Amino acid sequence: MSSEPTFEAAQRELEQIVQRLESGETALDEAIALWERGEELYRFCLGKLDSAQGKIEELATRVEALARDADPEAVPASPARPYEPG
Repeated sequence: MSSEPTFEAAQRELEQIVQRLESGETALDEAIALWERGEELYRFCLGKLDSAQGKIEELATRVEALARDADPEAVPASPARPYEPG
């Protein structure tokens, strides 16, 4: 059973694949296999980034709510969450 790679490891492998494909020295069958692996790695990295973005947005919302509860005037409005006096 293989374990899931880290984002950084997947990104490094994807960069290596791109370099090999761009070199133009890869046989057709190998290039196709590399392309398929590259797509897998791309989807994996994109999923990790989407997950991280969701977590960051959730944490930011929590921090803003805590700060607003403590002092509503101290929390600056953001374009995504304009200040609405309560």
